[in-house]
Amino acid sequence: MHGNEAAVTEPLLRVDDLVKNYPIRGGLLRREVEMVHAVDHVSFEVATGETLGVVGESGCGKSTTGRCVIRLIEPTSGEIWFEGKDVTTLDHQALRSLRRDMQIIFQDPYASLDPRMNVGAIIGEALTIHGLAKSAREHHDRVVHLLETVGLKADHMRRYPHEFSGGQRQRIGIARALAVEPKLIVCDEPVSALDMSVQAQVINLLEDLQQQFQLTYIFIAHDLSVVEHISNRIAVMYLGRIVEIASARDLYTNPLHPYTEALLSAVPIPDPKVKRIRIRLEGEVPNPIHPPAGCHFHPRCPIRKLPLCATERPELKESAHGHWVACHLRG
Repeated sequence: MHGNEAAVTEPLLRVDDLVKNYPIRGGLLRREVEMVHAVDHVSFEVATGETLGVVGESGCGKSTTGRCVIRLIEPTSGEIWFEGKDVTTLDHQALRSLRRDMQIIFQDPYASLDPRMNVGAIIGEALTIHGLAKSAREHHDRVVHLLETVGLKADHMRRYPHEFSGGQRQRIGIARALAVEPKLIVCDEPVSALDMSVQAQVINLLEDLQQQFQLTYIFIAHDLSVVEHISNRIAVMYLGRIVEIASARDLYTNPLHPYTEALLSAVPIPDPKVKRIRIRLEGEVPNPIHPPAGCHFHPRCPIRKLPLCATERPELKESAHGHWVACHLRG
């Protein structure tokens, strides 16, 4: 299994060989004609209290992976172990109780909140569903406490989502996720729809909440600069596969996979005296319906070695302690 510096005991979450395919149907009988390979045999672990950043370009399968973990999307195959239970085998009743422990913060704060419900109802809905408040007074007090915890005011509970800014709406989404006192939160690009100044505020809030409530995060983003400070470890995905996974420090100071190097070369450096050579990849991201054979990255890779890279799939191997890479030439 993949190395995990933070875990000495059993990890909170372990994902083994996760696959998610989407069938494409066509013709009069709507038969399956092709398949989108969204997540292609992905494995990783997350320790209690840590943040695993998951980064990659749009369409690489990172959001699908996060949603499979909490079974918002049904995996095609593979195992997802949470606190020693295989989540993929749970029935509807068991899954409902698991929802208390695993929550998600969605990317778009404009689309993820019901415009017909006021904020108090949005945040309090989960309290009602899971029976977490014994009285109307306790229900009200918990909603107020959640609002104040994420930096909003008690009188905001009577307002509707359209009355708030993007950053405030995302705080409402965070309060909704916190309502059931979860252990794991999947943060699905929670700041990508926000202005830069607001992004920093929301990330700081998430870090504070992690300390306060001993939360564990899977933090999904397409920008390496966003996950740098919040993540203990970072997994880099490309076309449905994890190509590198390491501690945040190791990944930024010693990237091994050519794709990680290219992503890092695009991250701006605040010091104008430091120059970074931009690595521009040739071509476009291949179609996930027909991914390249061998290493998925080889058509765009500046160091590829043919025919090896075009025919054999590189396995994720440990190059140094806790630093894993899937590359024939850098392992």
